[in-house]
Amino acid sequence: MGLSSLVFPGAHHTRFHHALGCLYLMQKAVRLLRFKQVEISKAEEQGLYIAILLHDIGHGPFSHALEASIVQGMHHETLSLQFMETLNADFDGKLAEAILIFKKQHPKKFLCELVSSQLDIDRMDYLKRDSFYTGIAEGNINSERIISMLNVIDNELVIEEKGIYSVEKFLMARRFMYWQAYLHKAGVGAEILLTQILKRAKDLTHLGEVLPGNKALIYFLKSQQDRQRISTADLRHFAALDDIDILAATKEWQNHPDAVLSKLSKALIDRKLFKMKLSDSPFSEAKLLETRNKVAEKWAIDDALTHYFVVTGQLTNLTYDNREAHIRLVDKKGAVRLLTNPFDKLIVNSLTEPVDKYYLCFPKKQP
Repeated sequence: MGLSSLVFPGAHHTRFHHALGCLYLMQKAVRLLRFKQVEISKAEEQGLYIAILLHDIGHGPFSHALEASIVQGMHHETLSLQFMETLNADFDGKLAEAILIFKKQHPKKFLCELVSSQLDIDRMDYLKRDSFYTGIAEGNINSERIISMLNVIDNELVIEEKGIYSVEKFLMARRFMYWQAYLHKAGVGAEILLTQILKRAKDLTHLGEVLPGNKALIYFLKSQQDRQRISTADLRHFAALDDIDILAATKEWQNHPDAVLSKLSKALIDRKLFKMKLSDSPFSEAKLLETRNKVAEKWAIDDALTHYFVVTGQLTNLTYDNREAHIRLVDKKGAVRLLTNPFDKLIVNSLTEPVDKYYLCFPKKQP
């Protein structure tokens, strides 16, 4: 949940909780499918459990907030795969089945879909879990009901047609959770502030500054290039990082002589979070310049450094991606159809069309 706990005080759950919850739901799914005469071997079962336990292991501190800041150019799924491959070597190939499932290369396609698809065990857990801990009732789903409706036809995962309303609720819940939790203005503003702190820390390190922080954090602050694959040493340092290391460093950086780093760090620690203005169209250069000039004056910052304090970007909410494998429904006669054909056109249009919002992010309070 990144820094969402600054907005929703109860949202302190971790990805470890999520991984255990996913394992629990996956066990229920395996039992259900076997009851419906779907063949899943012991090796495939173990592969499913390992894949779902490790599917998010590549996430670093504060989740998506720092995904591109710690290890530049690498998606968390790429890191997850490297962790799994390293563990596979350590355990003499016992993760091979899990890796095939994770990479969506397993001959039984439905195994891969249980781990990653538009209606997977991952989403079934995090929507219900995040809804509970944030208190956002609109995000609550009936994961038990959805799992009970699962089946396999032609090697692909399907939902029994009578479960369509649970699926519809699942999709709407995902849409609501993105706007109300994952893309909440205050939460995104806090994450951008943290990202700018790391950016300034890295820039200073490259200029020769020696910043306080644990060895793993300093290791990545010194890193300069984008990476397609990281070394075993990189992976070991990455595994040593967590939220506590970032927060401890930020508390130390409040007192650093660099005005940018100290002001940004103090703003996060004191919860003087960045303000977010949203628009249906990109902000003009004139508006961006005006905002930077105001920040430079109020925060006593050189004009050339205001890009650390004023940030623009884009938020996108796409609930159901037509470019990915579709959710499939099966009727009582065994006929399979796509969820979107036929389906309520109003719902289809609202779920399959991406909603873009543009933001202007800047300090709202005096330092």
